[in-house]
Amino acid sequence: MTTVNYDIAIIGGGPVGMALALVLKNSGISTLLLEARGLPETVEDPRPLALSHGSHLILRRLGVWQKLTQNTPITSIHISNRGGLGRTILNPEDAGVDALGYVVNYHDLFRSMYETLQDSDTDYLTGAIVSQFDTDADYGHVQFKHDGVEKKIVSKLLVLADGGRLSAQLNDITYQTHDYEQWAIVANIKAETIQSGIAYERFTSDGPVALLPSGKDFALVWTVSPKAAKEILALGDFPFLTRLHKHFGDRLGKFISAGKRSGFPLALKYATPTTSQRIALIGNAAQTLHPVAGQGFNLGLRDAHELANEVLMTVNTSKEIGTEAMLARYRKQRQIDSNAGRIFTDSLIKLFSNDNPLLKHACGLGLSTLDCFPPIKRFVARRMIFGARG
Repeated sequence: MTTVNYDIAIIGGGPVGMALALVLKNSGISTLLLEARGLPETVEDPRPLALSHGSHLILRRLGVWQKLTQNTPITSIHISNRGGLGRTILNPEDAGVDALGYVVNYHDLFRSMYETLQDSDTDYLTGAIVSQFDTDADYGHVQFKHDGVEKKIVSKLLVLADGGRLSAQLNDITYQTHDYEQWAIVANIKAETIQSGIAYERFTSDGPVALLPSGKDFALVWTVSPKAAKEILALGDFPFLTRLHKHFGDRLGKFISAGKRSGFPLALKYATPTTSQRIALIGNAAQTLHPVAGQGFNLGLRDAHELANEVLMTVNTSKEIGTEAMLARYRKQRQIDSNAGRIFTDSLIKLFSNDNPLLKHACGLGLSTLDCFPPIKRFVARRMIFGARG
């Protein structure tokens, strides 16, 4: 079996893994990207991604943003609490940006990143199933099957961006998990009211329901119990829209039509630490968050961007990639942002997803207080957009 050498091998060729490769493209750093699945089919995919303004800036710098066929600006975020008083509205002026974020389609983003990657010197293999990996003091070793052939590579740095399946095999990395006992239902929704750039985040005792501006309509992310998810996914379109209207309220009028629906379970999962010998974890391999406030993908994109910058700085100072010193710097740099994103989303769910009247009124008071104090709004908005460092 022939062994091929790379500077960096990335296991997980989704948007986060591709973002890392794109920052490093044409830098002289040899990079291999391994993706177990094939390329997404060119079919309608209902999964929306809420990108922060900070993520938009990263994607523009990478040359990806210009290739997106559709992106819808978020010009306002309306946050409310069902059954309680109080609400807050965030606007771009609160954070000093042109737009709070953008809503894109997952497949469109994947396609745009993949097209951009074709213009680089990165080796991208789909259908590459990793069967074994390990590291020693000098290299990471990966064995995988591609096109029915067993292959082996070694690299100075091994990056896991696969969702955590492989990193769970590492003895010195522990995963903390918490099952929210909730599911997220996603779909594209048409309402009587035409979207005007407003994103709605409405907290309920069952979990938040978000309606994000997407094209002329809305992208729905509806959090419900596992039992309710099974019921809702089995409903016809009219009963589904009726149930959604009853749950969300009349702010957008009646819901007229719905696209393809899908659902998935929600859990908090994060790795401690996020590095090992010659290994770094990014994206969902490092942390999986609740979709409330749309922080998960944005946090993963910052993981990729900052790891790439650490690699480039290491090379520019003629030092070796993948050493413990380099990984310690990366780990320290990401710790505050990662912890803050996790605590923020987890706290929102635990505070707002309950039937306690006193806590519900306290949350409503908190929303009203946030709405009345511009410095606090700016602090919250900028950290939602740019991470812990604002």
